[in-house]
Amino acid sequence: MQGEVIKSTGKWYKVLLEGGAVVQASVKGKLRLAGLKTTNPIAAGDVVNLTVIDTSSETIYTIQSVKARKNYLVRKSTNLSKQMQIIAANIDRVYLVVTLKSPETQVAFIDRFLVAAESFRIPATILFNKIDVYGPKEKDLMIYLTEIYKELGYPCHHIIAEDPNYITFLKKEIKGNKVMISGNSGVGKTTLVNSLDSSLELRVGEISRAHEQGRHTTTFSEMHALESGGFIIDTPGIRAFGLVDLEKEHYAHYFPEMRELLGACKFHNCRHLEEPKCAIKKAVDEEKIASSRYLTYLQLMSEDASESYRKNDFK
Repeated sequence: MQGEVIKSTGKWYKVLLEGGAVVQASVKGKLRLAGLKTTNPIAAGDVVNLTVIDTSSETIYTIQSVKARKNYLVRKSTNLSKQMQIIAANIDRVYLVVTLKSPETQVAFIDRFLVAAESFRIPATILFNKIDVYGPKEKDLMIYLTEIYKELGYPCHHIIAEDPNYITFLKKEIKGNKVMISGNSGVGKTTLVNSLDSSLELRVGEISRAHEQGRHTTTFSEMHALESGGFIIDTPGIRAFGLVDLEKEHYAHYFPEMRELLGACKFHNCRHLEEPKCAIKKAVDEEKIASSRYLTYLQLMSEDASESYRKNDFK
């Protein structure tokens, strides 16, 4: 029997069966996936094979294996930095919800998320939310960032999550697809999901006035079937995005504007830091590559134990 995981809570999994029924399933023993050191071997979006045992009192579902994934998105485990947590699997597109006020999404976070999406070949769209509360400063920054990311091939939309008029395009894009909604806590992910399908009525958290940091209302990633067709994977709020399983010498490959210039540097093993005649540094000096993007690249290359990557000096 085959099914699709719609929620993982660590020990138990909600699985959508091919006939439409939703069942609780467990994993017998330890399920390890080749080549992956993860805190969760199964995630929302995974297609799994189950066995069924009918007893006199109940039907027991057990996950035996996970089908090969077409892609997945991971982040560093909160407690075990050497391991990673799979956020979701088999994604057609990821929508990164960004707010420039209440709370403020840091530019470096956007870049790091896009690098992760690029590395797993997941198409990404940026949704600038809460535009109704932006002042002149936030509006100018939004316009500037939109120009940068659109030029790189990332669709950008300016929305008010609770206003249906702003998200009609999104309903059309999601229909028939499996997409993921992600972003920092408090940016309006759950509000957006509720607006896309009011029957879901997911719980919406409040913003902490002291820190303007959203309180987590989603503990585990969960996949929701929409009445209009398609699935949305709602993810926990991500405070910081630590990249894993990527070699530093490959980071430039996941910046589209840098990837185009990789063969133009004097040295074939150029790291684009202090090396002479570097095509990427030249492009930054000539403002062909945004300084904010290059600053994120430098932060990735100098990654240390601090959490300075959450911010950069660009405004």
